[in-house]
Amino acid sequence: MNEPRQTEANPLLEAEPLPRFGEIAPGHVEPAVRLVLAEQRAALARAVGAEEPDVAWLQGLEGVHDALHRVWSPVAHLNSVASSPELRDAFNRCLPLVTEFTAEVGQNEALYRQLERVRALLPAVRTVETELVSQRLRDFRLGGVALPPAEKERFRSLKQRLAALEAEFEQNLMDASDAFEHHETRLAALAGLPSVVLDRAREAAAAQNRDGWLLKLDMPTYTAVMGQAESAELRELYYRAWATRASDQGRLAGRWDNGPLIEEILALRHEAARLLGFRNFAELSLETKMAESPDEVLRFLRGLAARSRPVAARELEAVAAHAGRPIAAPDVPFYSERLRRERLDLDEERLRAYFPLPKVLTGLFGLVETLFGLRIEREAPRNAWHPTVEYYEMRDRAGRRVGGLFTDLYARPRKRGGAWMDVCLNRARLPGRREDPVAHLVCNFNPPAGGMPSLLTHAEVVTLFHELGHSLHHLLTTVDYPSLAGVNGVAWDAVELPSQFLENYAWLPEVLRRVSGHYETGAALPEDKIETLNRSRTFLAGLAMARQLEFALFDFRLHSEPEPASIERVYEILAEVRAEVAVVETPAYNRFPHTFAHVFGGSYAAGYYSYKWAEVLAADAFAAFKERGALDAGTAARFREEILGVGGSRPALDAFVAFRGRRPELGPLLEQSGISAVS
Repeated sequence: MNEPRQTEANPLLEAEPLPRFGEIAPGHVEPAVRLVLAEQRAALARAVGAEEPDVAWLQGLEGVHDALHRVWSPVAHLNSVASSPELRDAFNRCLPLVTEFTAEVGQNEALYRQLERVRALLPAVRTVETELVSQRLRDFRLGGVALPPAEKERFRSLKQRLAALEAEFEQNLMDASDAFEHHETRLAALAGLPSVVLDRAREAAAAQNRDGWLLKLDMPTYTAVMGQAESAELRELYYRAWATRASDQGRLAGRWDNGPLIEEILALRHEAARLLGFRNFAELSLETKMAESPDEVLRFLRGLAARSRPVAARELEAVAAHAGRPIAAPDVPFYSERLRRERLDLDEERLRAYFPLPKVLTGLFGLVETLFGLRIEREAPRNAWHPTVEYYEMRDRAGRRVGGLFTDLYARPRKRGGAWMDVCLNRARLPGRREDPVAHLVCNFNPPAGGMPSLLTHAEVVTLFHELGHSLHHLLTTVDYPSLAGVNGVAWDAVELPSQFLENYAWLPEVLRRVSGHYETGAALPEDKIETLNRSRTFLAGLAMARQLEFALFDFRLHSEPEPASIERVYEILAEVRAEVAVVETPAYNRFPHTFAHVFGGSYAAGYYSYKWAEVLAADAFAAFKERGALDAGTAARFREEILGVGGSRPALDAFVAFRGRRPELGPLLEQSGISAVS
């Protein structure tokens, strides 16, 4: 660039180690994005003109991709956790610019040829660079580099439109969730709800100068109503509200309807796959995954379904028998919880008192420190986007910095639902540039209310372990190239391995003692409750397995169709999948696809099966710890080195075999789920 960078007034362009989230305004977004895109186009032009591309050239190319990430990632993150109409508009204006640049790079034939030259010159010992170039060349092919000019242009327009539609799907879901509220003035109508939910609802009503309680449609409130509310009318109200978000049904019918978006997303994905020579989008999706063919995925899912569906059917019969009548979908969580209490003498809500969030975090961090030789230290939040955000520095035993972690753990308006880990900064060891990885860990727990800290159910504790597992995968990488560091470049059906692996520790007695402490007395979870909690792990496991298989099979079949599905066909496929896998009858008004953000708004299209696929890997990996001791230092060191450390620099199967000494086996997952013993 001939002109110097003007960064003084734009925090997105500052070269500081961490983004200045608290200072980023909507007006900063477009100028920063346009400037960084111009700079990186110039850098690409220089790369294309290089006479002798080598490893140094490859390292320079890495800087192009990561420079865009440094500007765009904070914007996308804020749009998920602190959305506003102005920020959303700025995001939507710039999304096509970013998508266009990505497509432009992916179709740059001269750059593709340069990469082929580099691959031919790389010595055998350069295994990381070889994997990097291999993935880059694959991505070029999947980006349409070999297409004729007219088809290239069409492919680029498809990718732009898809990015916009997927963002709109997520935004519709957020708006529909935020818009719903239930105002109640009769305490009796809220019988059964835990005090943590009631206190929060009372505070929400008071904030609007209203009497009684104001309940929203966030995940903590929804799960509490469905599992605890004694009022069948309230459970039906919330089930219908949740199942009809962003659809043509329910109280907000027709507002933010995702139905037309679903049809167009499926059509564009199918067309993009066909342009690249694939029969359907499922085939295209598997190009970046461990699974080798659609048939392999379908056999995997249907094999698990054949084992788990009979178990699920027996479990549903037991729940219905406990209820004393046939039960509908809105009743299943409530009576399942009642049956759990009766058979196991276990009440998840009463366990909340033993899992105050600060204690859980302290215990969880202590576990990770023990396993992987780390020190995790809280520091003052650095330019955070919300007052409840915390920041932690991670160091090794010698005091060397490993990376950083932002946590944003409470539900609130203008924040996307669910729980996730996202990349803030990538590890980089490039000429003139050294950067440590930083991750975002985001959840939607009940915030402190009524003078009490945030109190978690054990299920929420498991969620926290899961997301920290993702974070460790990103933070403990030893790869120097951002494109392969941490979670980057990892086969998508293996990326859940570290997160599901760490979940196992949330059930171990020695860990439960460490992460629990009654918020009033500090007493750890009683031994009898620890034993009961562990027995509950396989309670109704067949129903849980069947539900996940329903989602996975629906997603994969949807994207395996010979022609893109209309919205009517979408629901026909869902009905066929439910007939094959599910045991709970679903009401006709249920609009689950309209809310399936993982697939229509996220990165799991034709990949939702990855949760179960990776669960096989995770259960088998944890079995190695069970053989040698859950806290065995040697096994943990090998897991860190062979799984967490390598990121995407080695094929996922090779990484697993290097750790386990063999290919993955299904047995540990079936044993862990309690299905093999009863099927």
